[in-house]
Amino acid sequence: MLRRWLPRRLEHGEEATLVEHLDELRSRLIVSLVALVPAFVVAFAFHDQLIRWLTKPLPGDVKLVTLGVTEPFTTSMKVSFYAALAMMLPVVLYQIWAFLAPAVEENVQRVLATFVALATSLFVVGVLFGYFVVLTPAVSFLTGFDSNLYDTQVRASYYITFATLLLFAMGIVFELPIFILALVRLRVLSAAKLRRNRRTGYVVMLVIAILLPTVDPVSLLFETLPLILLYELSILLSALMERRWRRSWDEEPLEAGTS
Repeated sequence: MLRRWLPRRLEHGEEATLVEHLDELRSRLIVSLVALVPAFVVAFAFHDQLIRWLTKPLPGDVKLVTLGVTEPFTTSMKVSFYAALAMMLPVVLYQIWAFLAPAVEENVQRVLATFVALATSLFVVGVLFGYFVVLTPAVSFLTGFDSNLYDTQVRASYYITFATLLLFAMGIVFELPIFILALVRLRVLSAAKLRRNRRTGYVVMLVIAILLPTVDPVSLLFETLPLILLYELSILLSALMERRWRRSWDEEPLEAGTS
């Protein structure tokens, strides 16, 4: 019964008009939004605990303040939306994958489906790393900087935006090995190429860390080091997986010739 309401995923090579593609895109956007609604309701029911969890890294003498009549309500709505998006990330990623999957071959579709599942797990690990390792020292440094000159008060909406964007960014950054492995599987990159361009890779990792929503040297250091380690891990995983994938790569021309 539920299948009737879900958009049908096109097969590889199946032709469809522009209107049909737009209709499928609209349906998948609707599915994603519908999935967010119950998650948002649950998150809003627990928004008090979520806000307390996000504000726990603040020093004990620093309290959140609101500067508007609607700010307490809008801050709670914002936290609930971010939490709902994090909970429903697998659904959103699957809808994106299902829309793009017909453009690639069946064997590549299976690889991409596996990468979507692994990407969700790594996103959770990245969020936890951002909360327990990056957020606390970053907040302590920023709120304590020149504390003898200021009466430090933290605005609720600004802090919640800062904290949630940092956690989401760390979650996305931790998916770096999956992104690199996907490129290796598609033979865009290789372990040898990654090794040859190691210095360039380190510079790219530093640039990514700078682009993350932090401005202090402490959090920059805590963000750059894991990125470099993730890059090195990507090289090791690429070399390992290339050995497993090389057999199928060698067989692909034979299969094409026999067909």
